[in-house]
Amino acid sequence: MASGPAGPAAGKRLQDKAPITGVKNLVAVASGKGGVGKTTVAVNLAIALKNMGHSVGLLDADVYGPNVPVMLGTNEQPRAVDERTIIPVEAYGLKMISMGLLNPGDKPLVWRGPMLHSVIQQFLRSTQWGELDYLIVDLPPGTGDVQLTLIQSVSVSGAVVVTTPSIVALADVRKAIEMFRQVNVEILGVVENMSYFNCPHCNGRIDVFGHGEGQHMAKSFGVPFLGEIEIDPQIRIGGDTGKPVASLGEDAPGSKSIYAMARNVVARLEVVNQSAGAPVVQIL
Repeated sequence: MASGPAGPAAGKRLQDKAPITGVKNLVAVASGKGGVGKTTVAVNLAIALKNMGHSVGLLDADVYGPNVPVMLGTNEQPRAVDERTIIPVEAYGLKMISMGLLNPGDKPLVWRGPMLHSVIQQFLRSTQWGELDYLIVDLPPGTGDVQLTLIQSVSVSGAVVVTTPSIVALADVRKAIEMFRQVNVEILGVVENMSYFNCPHCNGRIDVFGHGEGQHMAKSFGVPFLGEIEIDPQIRIGGDTGKPVASLGEDAPGSKSIYAMARNVVARLEVVNQSAGAPVVQIL
């Protein structure tokens, strides 16, 4: 993690930040490493929440690898009303902003920390989010500058940590959990993605990457387990074609576990908000 404040006292100071006007809950979706399907989880979580009746925004903070526009099937550029007001793109009923819309194609971004800090601040504060029940922030993998910028800039309602069952992924996810704890951000829970595969031929369950380790890790850290998301071809196809599986409804192949996870996130936020004395967003 980038150098900066650490420890309980510093963590409390970092969380004494002004919320984004109109946004009731800001949820960070994070992972300790790449390749665990974090963005897939963030996109489908946002759409599931929208289809459950909530107003939702999606901020793609993975500046170096912004895949949200591809998964939502849009290349529309956000409009700038003036130097301090950005109109987000809308897709599947979500308000969305991403560097992938501002820097399309294969040209890489070669930016250092201060430039990352500036663009994340703009995405948070200059985007005209309006009234949102949830703003989902898709963080880059790891525990670096973007994560620290988010935590320093705004009050984060909680973090969803994504892993796969593999031991290698879990080793890095532990670091992500410890990072959020150091800066006093509530861990809403752990999601085990690519948890299992239901064979269409034998109807048997195959644990491709192992199974249950995400739940065991959540228990060992004393944080909630939000659910398992299976390996389903429709989830991959939906992301590749810009038609996320959650947009097809809860009964579509691959969607049930995503909607179950989304309900668990809402329930956890209800508990967190009640304990903090904040307004509660009702579960529909």
